[in-house]
Amino acid sequence: MAVMINDTCINCAACIDECPVEAIVDESDNPTGEEYYYVYPDKCVECVGHHDAPACATACPTEGCITWDMPFTADHKEHYEAGNYIDGKNYVMDNADADMPFVDSISMDERTARKPVVED
Repeated sequence: MAVMINDTCINCAACIDECPVEAIVDESDNPTGEEYYYVYPDKCVECVGHHDAPACATACPTEGCITWDMPFTADHKEHYEAGNYIDGKNYVMDNADADMPFVDSISMDERTARKPVVED
């Protein structure tokens, strides 16, 4: 995953239109049942090879809505297997064995703290 959409999402669809790999679904398809958009961690490429920064976050009009999460790699699978999604929920994935690219210039501290991808 590497990025996640939090509960400040206003369901405007700006992020969906910008995602080059179709990793984002709207609130009606959010597999956690939440009323905001969801980024599938096993599909998100943090726009590596597509854009200089995650396009979802640069398109999002809501400050702090899209934050960094742990890379979806073998080293961090435990994070995704535990209840570390919003409100202690579990992440939902289609391919738990995927190993996704990530922006390596973002520190693990920033990811753990779920820092906003775009800061004003």
